[in-house]
Amino acid sequence: MSNADFSNSRVLVVGGAGFVGSNLVHQILEQNPREIIIVDNLLSSDVANIPADARVRFVFGSIIDDRILAALPVDLDYAFHLACYHGNQSSIADPMADHDNNTLTSLKLFDRLKDIKALKKVVYAAAACAVAEKTYDLPTATTEEQPVTLYHDSPYSISKIVGELYGNYYFQRYQLPLVKARFSNVYGPREILGAGQWRGTVHTVWRNVTPTFIWRALHGEALPLDNGGNTSRDFIFVEDMARGLMACALKGQTGEVYNLATGRETTILELAKMINEYTGNKTPLDLRPARDWDRSGKRFASTVKAQLQLGFTAQMEMPEGLRRTVEWTEANVDLIKRSIAKHDKLMSQATS
Repeated sequence: MSNADFSNSRVLVVGGAGFVGSNLVHQILEQNPREIIIVDNLLSSDVANIPADARVRFVFGSIIDDRILAALPVDLDYAFHLACYHGNQSSIADPMADHDNNTLTSLKLFDRLKDIKALKKVVYAAAACAVAEKTYDLPTATTEEQPVTLYHDSPYSISKIVGELYGNYYFQRYQLPLVKARFSNVYGPREILGAGQWRGTVHTVWRNVTPTFIWRALHGEALPLDNGGNTSRDFIFVEDMARGLMACALKGQTGEVYNLATGRETTILELAKMINEYTGNKTPLDLRPARDWDRSGKRFASTVKAQLQLGFTAQMEMPEGLRRTVEWTEANVDLIKRSIAKHDKLMSQATS
């Protein structure tokens, strides 16, 4: 097998039916792997994202299930741990569910993978938001060496840090070939609003800002801007994120952590204006105060280490990425409507 791609590899993608996971699976398939095993309990994902391909084997269930763990093949070449309890608001509403689906998944998976000696690399989806400085002043690029605070805004953020800590432990104690990939804010096709099961809040449907804004803009609604849209993020297109994850697996140094980002700051106000332009939405923006739990402010990530060690640079410019995401949304309106509709009654109860 070439060490430059995934040809003839057996790959595990935990959370492979999700937004990022499914895009990763599609890209790995282009490199002719022997098999991709997707493990997903569809808690916040949709079976529609799983490609109909003979090389893909879907295992329905949580990776904390001992039977699923025991059945993992001993000749795995690569493993990607992308499962999580999405996201901040859902974790605040139900910290125990976050523990079961974020913290416990990492511990049990790493403990099982330590015994699979064929593994070349294990890639863990970490979160840049868990280490970024909380500021509304001029932000500096978040580096991989950023100090980690003991005070966090959500159980989700805590779980992501704990996942890194468990990964570091298994790397040091058992030489698990772990690489940590710190995500910035990912957007793009296959992020299905309402995918999965009800998780206690309306954010089961209205999850990340980009798909929410695109859906509402396509329906002529006002885009809500918390803190007047002054908050900023580093937005990376999902296909770039998938390439970055693959680079972590093929080129990443075990035990290391890499930011997968663009290195550019975009305010939510700028994002909203672009989306309204591409969708033709003329409804004025809805300016609101800051969310009471959120002190995350402005942030973007340093890309220097990923460029130097992985050769990874995000390629998609945001205007083109948003245009492609709007096109995908328009082409999948019926799928998204069905996904949202199954939560309508519970959403009404949650907001009444």
